[in-house]
Amino acid sequence: MYELIQAGEKSWYIKSPANVGVYRINDEEVCLIDSGSDKEAGRKILKIITERGWRVNCIINTHSNADHTGGNQFIQSRTGCRVLSTDVENAVARHPELESTMLYGGYPYSKLRNKFLMAKPTEKTCDVAGGLPEGLSVIKLPGHYLDMIGIMTGDGVCFLADALFRREIIEKYHIVFIYDVAKFLETLDMIETLEAKLFIPAHCDASEDVKELAALNRAKVHEIAGLLVDLCREPKTFEKILKAVFDRCGLKMDDNQYVLVGSTIKSYLSYLYDGGRVKAEFKDNEMLWSAAQ
Repeated sequence: MYELIQAGEKSWYIKSPANVGVYRINDEEVCLIDSGSDKEAGRKILKIITERGWRVNCIINTHSNADHTGGNQFIQSRTGCRVLSTDVENAVARHPELESTMLYGGYPYSKLRNKFLMAKPTEKTCDVAGGLPEGLSVIKLPGHYLDMIGIMTGDGVCFLADALFRREIIEKYHIVFIYDVAKFLETLDMIETLEAKLFIPAHCDASEDVKELAALNRAKVHEIAGLLVDLCREPKTFEKILKAVFDRCGLKMDDNQYVLVGSTIKSYLSYLYDGGRVKAEFKDNEMLWSAAQ
């Protein structure tokens, strides 16, 4: 773990729980694509970079989930580097309490104010559109999070952030975090049209072809959507639906899983509601979801 692997003439990645991209801007400077999950991850990443005789010029955050921005503060404090992303993702990186607040739907209680859901704040950020190093281009990857992006390098390496999840995760957990289901599916369609020498998703092995993995992710989304419609054949509250999903998928609920899976199920219900497949009504001061007739 935390092994530097060359992916192209100027591109590397650090294999870690959330793969970190490294692009060599010149002989001395590199750009990081994400920064790991916390201070210790940032320390390990910076050590690898320093040992190669490189200096961090900037960090591009693909999105603001804590496992992608957790090393920002440490690396920025040691190097003075810029941190770049899209406007809304920058806002969450600077104010990471917004992540757990959004997931919970209110002020998060103490167990939800943890490093898994709330990174250390990034000191300051820049707009990725105005400060991208030469040789890199942005790919829009909406769906998994608010305004997630990927990065394509001039030497043909495509960093795909959390647009894809590996087979083992899908088969074990069934539910991967999704903010906007419709856009997630659109992104999967778009990914199948991309051309690159090597694709590097954050939580998968690097691969020359991701079409099969995209199809697997798509199939699971449709499976979960169908499961929810089936569960709503009889009207249910959200909490009853959530319990049924955990039971059906063999998941164990805890504080983090409650908000991560719970938020995703709400996103699925919104997708199904907007598509006319489920409806919501209020009876006896309860909100009930049911399959559309």
